[in-house]
Amino acid sequence: MRTFDLAPLYRASVGFDQVASVLDRVLSDTNGAQTYPPYNIEKTGDDAWQIQIAVAGFSADDLTLEQRQNALIVTARKGEEPEGRTFLHRGIATRAFERRFHLADHVRVSGASHADGMLIVDLVREVPEALKPRRIEITDARGSEPKTVEHQAA
Repeated sequence: MRTFDLAPLYRASVGFDQVASVLDRVLSDTNGAQTYPPYNIEKTGDDAWQIQIAVAGFSADDLTLEQRQNALIVTARKGEEPEGRTFLHRGIATRAFERRFHLADHVRVSGASHADGMLIVDLVREVPEALKPRRIEITDARGSEPKTVEHQAA
């Protein structure tokens, strides 16, 4: 197993404490890589992404999409199979699954659709106005330009 020294990250940044926990979670995955269902993550804009999940055999009613804090959770539960069906070969997996995607701050689901065996989830980053960069006016430490007081001699 590899170990990483994150000290340079902490010396040069503030507020990235969660990076270490995310890296630790990814690198110490004891269950192995989850491969079902297959998916793509596509960047569709500067602050927009799309997750495309292959969900062949599932209807929109079998799928649940939920966003909790910084996690997107996709679950699927197949309904009961009709009686009397006999398969000679069953290559389309319709087993239940739960897939989690960890989202960055201010990323939210803007829409989802299901067509042609694909679940498409659109994500967008919406940074609140209070967190956007703003220009700060710099004033003179004395408050304003120095005033000259005229004095008349008596």
